[in-house]
Amino acid sequence: MVKIAFNSALAQKALGKEEPADVKDPELATASVGIEGSTGRCLLTLLGVAFILSGLIVGGACLYRYFTPKRLYHGAMQFSDVSAGGENQPYYLPRVEEEVEISDSMAVISVPPPRFRPGDPAYILHDFNRKLTAYLDLTLRTCFVIPLNTSVVLLPQDLIDLFSQLMSGSYRSYLVHEDLVVTERIDDIKSLGFYIRRLCDGKETYRMQRRSSLPGGGIEKRSAEECFTIHHFENKFVTETRICKA
Repeated sequence: MVKIAFNSALAQKALGKEEPADVKDPELATASVGIEGSTGRCLLTLLGVAFILSGLIVGGACLYRYFTPKRLYHGAMQFSDVSAGGENQPYYLPRVEEEVEISDSMAVISVPPPRFRPGDPAYILHDFNRKLTAYLDLTLRTCFVIPLNTSVVLLPQDLIDLFSQLMSGSYRSYLVHEDLVVTERIDDIKSLGFYIRRLCDGKETYRMQRRSSLPGGGIEKRSAEECFTIHHFENKFVTETRICKA
């Protein structure tokens, strides 16, 4: 009788060849999943840090823009009204006093109640970035907005130079007349910018135009208008601003 025996090593090798090709080591699979999850978490962390840093940069720029240190100045001007003629001039020159707060992007002028002459107390804000001027009449508690008149209003640094000179004494000058007319009410003041929105919040706000720019050649209708005046200066002369509501 012939006895047939199988080599156990060859048998194990043959059995090993019969294993499916797609069977992987579970430890290796778990390690790869862990690496992929860690990479995803790192990317999300980096994105979050980048978002926070960008928010800090933008917020810092806004804070610097709106809360930069402001300088407060006081000044006074005496003036003569050439248009009134020599015979109508008072025996003393009228005087306008102001306090102005100046920064790189805006100027706020505080006009106190005038003495011995008509006129309203007011706050006047010039936004040099948005090219707008807002008048807050403190008697009427009403705001009036118009494009910034760069031919009348000096730039911030020039304003600082002017009031630095005025702080040493009074200044004699002349009067310029400005005639403004209310054209429409502004219901949403958000588009007027941060400074004017802060000044006019909760108050009726109107848009204005210069009378000379209106159709009809600037013909006045005094009998049908309600007008008031504000005397102020943002240059080397005094401006009498007359605002009329039809």
